[in-house]
Amino acid sequence: MQKLLTALYFRFTLLTPAWSWATVILLLLFAVYFAQDFKLDASADALVLESDQDLRYYRAIRARYGSDDFLVVTYRPQGDLFAKETLADITNLRGKLQKLERVASVTSLLDVPLIDSPRMTLSELQQEIRTLETPDMDTELARREFRDSPLYRNLLVSPDGHTTAMLVNLRHNSDYQTLLTRRDALWEKRLHNPLSAEEINELSLLSGKIKNQNEVLQAQQKNDIATVRDILQQHRQQATIHLGGVPMISADMVDFIRSDIRVFGLGVGLFLIVLLATAFKQLRWVLVPMLICVSTAVMMVGFLGLMDWPVTVVSSNFISLMLILTLSLVVHLIVRHQELHVNAPEGKQGDMLRETVRSKIAPSIYTSLTTIVAFASLIVSGIRPVMDFGWMMVVGVSLAFVLVFLLFPALLIGLQPGTPIFRKHDATAVITRFFARIVTGFPKGTLLVYVLLVVLGVVGISRLTVENRFIDYFKDSTEIHQGMLLIDRELGGTTPLDVVLEPPKVFFEAEEEATTETAGTETAGTDSEDFFDDLLMEDLEQEDAGLSGSSYWYNIFQLRQVEQVHAYLEALPETGKVLSLATTMAMMTQLNKDEPLDNLSLAVMHKNLPADVKTTLFDPYLSEEGNQIRFAVRVIDSDKNLQRDALIKKIRAELIAKFKLEPEQVHLSGMLVLYNNVLQSLFRSQILTLSVVFLAIMLMLLLLFQSLKFALIGVVPTMVAATSILGLMGWLGIPLDIMTITIAAITIGIGVDNSIHYIHRFREEFAKDGNGNAAAQRCHASVGRALYYTSVTITLGFSILALSNFIPSIYFGLLTGIAMIVALVANLTLLPVLLVRFNWKLNAA
Repeated sequence: MQKLLTALYFRFTLLTPAWSWATVILLLLFAVYFAQDFKLDASADALVLESDQDLRYYRAIRARYGSDDFLVVTYRPQGDLFAKETLADITNLRGKLQKLERVASVTSLLDVPLIDSPRMTLSELQQEIRTLETPDMDTELARREFRDSPLYRNLLVSPDGHTTAMLVNLRHNSDYQTLLTRRDALWEKRLHNPLSAEEINELSLLSGKIKNQNEVLQAQQKNDIATVRDILQQHRQQATIHLGGVPMISADMVDFIRSDIRVFGLGVGLFLIVLLATAFKQLRWVLVPMLICVSTAVMMVGFLGLMDWPVTVVSSNFISLMLILTLSLVVHLIVRHQELHVNAPEGKQGDMLRETVRSKIAPSIYTSLTTIVAFASLIVSGIRPVMDFGWMMVVGVSLAFVLVFLLFPALLIGLQPGTPIFRKHDATAVITRFFARIVTGFPKGTLLVYVLLVVLGVVGISRLTVENRFIDYFKDSTEIHQGMLLIDRELGGTTPLDVVLEPPKVFFEAEEEATTETAGTETAGTDSEDFFDDLLMEDLEQEDAGLSGSSYWYNIFQLRQVEQVHAYLEALPETGKVLSLATTMAMMTQLNKDEPLDNLSLAVMHKNLPADVKTTLFDPYLSEEGNQIRFAVRVIDSDKNLQRDALIKKIRAELIAKFKLEPEQVHLSGMLVLYNNVLQSLFRSQILTLSVVFLAIMLMLLLLFQSLKFALIGVVPTMVAATSILGLMGWLGIPLDIMTITIAAITIGIGVDNSIHYIHRFREEFAKDGNGNAAAQRCHASVGRALYYTSVTITLGFSILALSNFIPSIYFGLLTGIAMIVALVANLTLLPVLLVRFNWKLNAA
C-alpha cells in the first residue's frame, strides 16, 4: 500500500506535474472567489470565556438597567466651558449627532435638569424642568452646580470645570439581545445536561442568526463611528475632542485587525523575499518558495471565507504565521536538495527531487504534526479567540504541508539543477561550526549554563501575573488610549463595575406571610407615620405599584445602609465615580430644602417627580419592584496599582462582613468582572495548553524514534526555550494575556521541529562510524544550516508583529522570536551534547 501511494505521488508530481499545477490553480480560483466572504470580528462575544456564567447575569443586568452601547465624547474647549460661544458650539455638535439615524439620544450638560441654579422645590420642578438652555439661566450658578452636584460632578463635568462629556446612546437591537439570551440559556443547560436533538438544532440556528446579526451590526457600527468622527472633526478647532465607548473600541479593533493582516502579510512577504535572495542567491529559490507560500495564504483566506470563520485580534497574525511556517518546510527541502547537488553536481533533477522528498517526508510529517499539536493545544484554553486561533492554524499547517510537498517537486521538475550554491565558508557555516565547537569542547559547561537558565526561568515563572491594564493594550498615539486616559483622569473612570444587592431571604418569606394576613392585622400597632405611609401607598398602588409597600430598599431605614455602601465604594482608591440610589437621595434632599427625608416624603416625591427626572434618578439604580438596587461604579483602569481580582474579592468580602449582608445578596457584574474572568483563566489555560502539547509531542516522538530516551531528549531543548521565555516575562513584569499565553505552546510545537530534523539526521550520521562528536559535526554542517535558516526566518518574521497597534501582538511577536532563537541555540548545543554524552546504542533511521 505504501509503495502504491509513493508511486502515485511521484507520478502526480514528477511525471505529470501539469496535473499538480492544474489542481492548485483550480483550488486557488475557488479560494479567491470565497475570499470575498472573509470577515473580521472584534465584538465582545469574541473576547470572553466560552462558558462564563457571569456573562448571562451581565446581560440580564444590562437589559434591566440600560445597555453600555453608547459613545462618550469628551470636549475640552480652548476657552471657558460655560462661555456663550462654547455652549453654542456644543449645541451645534449635539444637534448634528442627534440627526444620525442610529442615535437614539444625546445627553450633554445642556440637557440635564438643574435643581440648584437656583435651588428649586418639588412643586417648582413639577411646573418646569430647568436646564442650561433655559432662558435667563445663571451660568455661574450652573457652573457651581455641575462642580458640586453629587450626580454631575466628575461625570458630566470634570472637577476643574474645563472638560465635559457627551453621552451618545445608540439604538438598541432588541432582536439581537433576544437571540443572545436564548443561546446563552441553551449553553448553560448544555453545561449540566445533554441537549435534545431539537435543542441542538435550535442552538445551531441561533448561532447562525447571531453571526449574521453581528455582521450587520458591525457594518452599521463602523459607519456610525466614521460618521461621528467626521462630525467631531468639524469642531476640533474650537476644542480638544476625544471619542470613547465600547462601540468605538470594537470598531477600532476591527481596523487594527485589518491593518495588522495587511502589514504583517506584506511585511513578512517582503522580508522572506530578501532572506531567500540573500541565503540562496538564485531566482528560482525566491520564486518557487514564495509561490508556494502565497498559494497557501490565499487558500487559507478562501477557506475561512467559505467556512464563515471570522478572524479576531488574536488570530490577525495568521497570514504571517502561514507564510513563516510554510517557508520553514520549504527551506528544509531546499537545503537538502542543494546538499545532494553539491555531492553529485552532474546528478539528474528528478533523482535529486526523489531523494529530497524521500529523506525529508518522514521528519516533515512529524514536524508538521508537532506544530499542529501545539496549536491544537490552544483549543483547551476555554477562551474563544484563542480556541479559534488554534483551530485555524491546525487547518493552516495541514494545508501548508500538502502544498509544499505537492508544489515543490512539481515546480522544480521542469527546471535544470543549475549551479550548486552550497558553500562551506559563508556566514551560516561559520555560525554552525561555532556551535559545533562548543558541543565538542565544552559539554559540561554547556549543561551547566542550561541548568542555570532553567533555574532562572522557573524563578521568573513564579513571578508571572495576569493583571493587565486594558489601556496598555494600545499605543499612546491611539484614540482609544488617549480617550480612556482622559476619562480616567477627569471624568470618573472608564471600566464599569456593577454592584447589585438583593433583599435577604427572610424578606421574601415575610412578604409571603404578609399576603395571608388581614388588613386589620397589617395595620395593628403601627405608628402614625407608618399609617399615613400605608395610606399613601394604597393610593399609589394603581399608578406606582413598582414602589409599593413591598419594596425592600425604598424606605428610610434601608436607604441609610445604601448610603453607607455608596460611601464605602466611593472611598476605594481604585474607584472613580459611583452612582446609586444614594445619589438620588442626595438630589431629593436638595428638593426637600435640605430637610431629612422620611418614608412619607419618599413616597410623595417618587409619585410627583416628572417622568424625565424619575428616569434619570431612579431607573438606573432601582428595579421596577423596588427589591434590587444597583451601584454603578467606574474603576480607574489607568491606575498602575489596580489588581482586578483582588478588588472584586475585597468588595464582595467587605460588603458581607461590614454591612451584615448575606452572600446571596451580593452580586458583582460589568465589564470589569468579565475581563477579570478571562485574565484569571489564563493561568489555568497556560497549564492546560502546556500539558497537552508536552504529552502529545512526547507521544509523537516516541512513535517516531521508537525510544523513550530519544523522546525525552528531543523535547528538552524546546522545554528549556519555553521555560526561559516565560521566566523572562516574569522577570520583566510582562503579564500573561490572551496573546502571550500562546507563546509557550507555539515555541514547543515549532521548536521541536528542529529537534526532530536534527535527531533524524544525527541517527543517520552516527550509524556511519559510531562517533557521536563526528556525527554532531556533520549534522551542524548539513541539517544545522536548515535549522539556522528556518529559525532566523521564523524569528525575523515574528518581529514584523512589532508594527502592530495592539501591544499584546507586539509582545507576542518579539517574545516568540526570542523563544525561537533560544530554541535554535539549544538545538545546536544542548541537544547534541545530550545525544553524545548519553552514549546509548543508536540505530539509523
